[in-house]
This record gives sequence, C-alpha cells and structure tokens, in this order.
Amino acid sequence: MNKSIIQDIKENIIVLFWPETCPFCQKVCKEGICTECRERLEFLRIREPRCMQCGKQIRSMEKEYCYDCMHTHHYYEQGLSLWNHKAPVNQSIYQFKYHNQRRYGELYSQELVKNFQKEIRRWNPDVIIPVPLHWARRRKRGYNQAQILAENLGRLLCIPVDSKSLARRKKTSPQKKLGHNERKKNLKNAFAVTPAFRPVRKVLLVDDIYTTGNTLDAATKALKEKGVEKVYFLTISIGQGY
Repeated sequence: MNKSIIQDIKENIIVLFWPETCPFCQKVCKEGICTECRERLEFLRIREPRCMQCGKQIRSMEKEYCYDCMHTHHYYEQGLSLWNHKAPVNQSIYQFKYHNQRRYGELYSQELVKNFQKEIRRWNPDVIIPVPLHWARRRKRGYNQAQILAENLGRLLCIPVDSKSLARRKKTSPQKKLGHNERKKNLKNAFAVTPAFRPVRKVLLVDDIYTTGNTLDAATKALKEKGVEKVYFLTISIGQGY
C-alpha cells in the first residue's frame, strides 16, 4: 500500500479516537487554537507597517520596503505572511512539516483566509500552486506541507489548485543551513514547469515559511519564463531576513 495512503489512514484513526489539540501547545482544545495561545499569537502577528513586497513588518511608516527588499531583486510581485517565525509558531510548523501533523494545515489556512481574504481577492489569482518538494524528499516524508495548505486555501476561497505544473527537479540542501550567496546558488534552476502546465496570467504560490525569498523567487522565475504575468505568495510565517 502507498505510504501516503497509510499515513492518511493513521491520521484519520488519530482524529477519530484522540481529542483535538491546540497546534501550538498540544492541550486539548476543540476550538482549534486555545485562548492562551491565541493571546501569544497576537504578539507575533505581522502588523502594519509592512514591506510592500515581502510583507515583513517594518519599523517606520515612512519606509515602503524592508532592508532585504531594498537590496534584493525579487521576481514575485507581492506576498503576505501571518506570524513572525518565533516560538510557538516555529515549533508548531516543525510538527506540521516533519511529524505528520497534517491536520494543522486546515487551521493555518483558516487563519490565512480570515486575515488576508481581501488582499487575495485583490490579487485575483487564476490558480494556487504549492511550492513543490523534490520527489525523493516527498517520498520520505509522505506528503508536501505546502500542498496541504494550498488545497485547504483553494477549498475555502473556491480557487483552483494545481499541484502538477511545477516540479522541483533538483534536490537542494536545506536553506536554513546556508548563507545568502549559497542559498541563491543552491536554488538555481531548482524548479521547472512540467508538461501539465496550462497558461494562466496570475498565480498564488503557497509555502510554509518565508525567510529570504530565494525559494519563492526561484519558483516564480520558472513560472514567468513560461508566460505567467504576475506571481503572489502566502506563507504561515516569516523570518527576519539575512
């Protein structure tokens, strides 16, 4: 039996026999996020003023862009992230990403839609595309966390999701272990548009974390080389840059 199907069965059994827990503290909570964690998350939520490109919170209302975006050429148009990548958000995403807590994806997606529905409608994407994993990494993990987010967002927003048109053709090293120049080199030609791609004007890319934007830039570049006009992104959390 396919490994992904087995994990789906296991997850359904857990949901059936084990009470729902808060994804940030693991306490039993049928409401999703417990009251205590909801208060903690308010301090991590990205607020205005935001960088007009990557969406990172900036200190001055007089500035339009963060330091990173002022010194970096990005291929994407604009993006938004919900929380700063700090505890307990980073710990929760780690569980979502590496420990089969796929059900967290639905809650993250609900929070993204609740906070950014207006902006997403303004972008008016034709399709949502998750940032793909390399096939070997996906086989080992059993799922792509970005695809889980994308599918939930597509269902909530009634926007088509395309998980087949973009592929990661190069097994890259984890970005968090590399410096700025190494990250760019690591992702050069990492993505490719597949024969399944059908021309669209605007794409919403979805991933779990935004750090420097190199991954999203590499994916955007591949899409724009095939005629996509505008690319936007959503992530759960955002780091503090270089």
